Amino acid sequence: MRLPLTRISVVLPVYNEAPTVAAILDQVTALDLPGIDVELIVVESNSTDGSRQIVQRYAGRPGVKVILQDAPRGKGAAVREGFEHATGDIVLIQDGDLEYRVEEYPIVLAPLLAGDADFVLGCRWAPGKAMRVFPEARTKSLVMNAAHVVFTGMFNVVYRTRLRDPFTMYKVFRRSCIDGVAFQSNRFDFDWELVAKLVRLGHIPVEVSITYEARGFDHGKKVRFFRDPLTWMVALARFRFSPLHAPGKARPGTAQAAGDARAEPVITLRTLGARPETNGSSDSASAGEDPEPESLGATQ
Repeated sequence: MRLPLTRISVVLPVYNEAPTVAAILDQVTALDLPGIDVELIVVESNSTDGSRQIVQRYAGRPGVKVILQDAPRGKGAAVREGFEHATGDIVLIQDGDLEYRVEEYPIVLAPLLAGDADFVLGCRWAPGKAMRVFPEARTKSLVMNAAHVVFTGMFNVVYRTRLRDPFTMYKVFRRSCIDGVAFQSNRFDFDWELVAKLVRLGHIPVEVSITYEARGFDHGKKVRFFRDPLTWMVALARFRFSPLHAPGKARPGTAQAAGDARAEPVITLRTLGARPETNGSSDSASAGEDPEPESLGATQ
């Protein structure tokens, strides 16, 4: 008797990642993990550098869903759109750059597949090694590394955890963990919101060490050096007390059965003309207000 496959939904937000996105898409679509069916959900947010045209070439491939947004709203908004189309037992968030290694999926998946955890973080921190080294911006490197330590300490105090890297892009969890959970963040503060809310629900993440090669600002890193830390401070307090569930919120992925979705068409989402409600900070990235919308694939 053939045992059912474990399906993993890889959610990949893309905005202005033309130099690297094809390499990432090739790596993910070429994955061969025994007993695992990989579903790739690409959310492209109307890039200006040709990324959309690159992504569209993958739309007809088996196991690939391409979601086309008509405007950039930020990494968080794109990932949330991807969640709504995920049908896998496990969800993994992947960036469109090369800071993280696709070949390390087995490392971050191992605790979930073994039944030892329902939430895993790929930890970038290593003793005695700077997390970020930007040769062209050494001062920024030092400031961002120091800020990571400070923000991590604050997160651990507020949420009573002992995490080393709660803000990593590699977040992997069982889809059931986010059933009915209401997410609101559009920008990089989504990384805070996701971990904060799952921790509050009792899903304490297991951290596993991964390889991380930070790209510099001259290679497309799009974290706003002053703006984004302000949204993180707001997120720290806001998501400690905000509601975890929205009344009547449907389970993610129920719009499509979790059957064999091996050949998905391009999906064009509704117009994003109406600006979503903000959280009292600057985590909305309306294209009309921000001439340089935040990357949908960059990490902190």
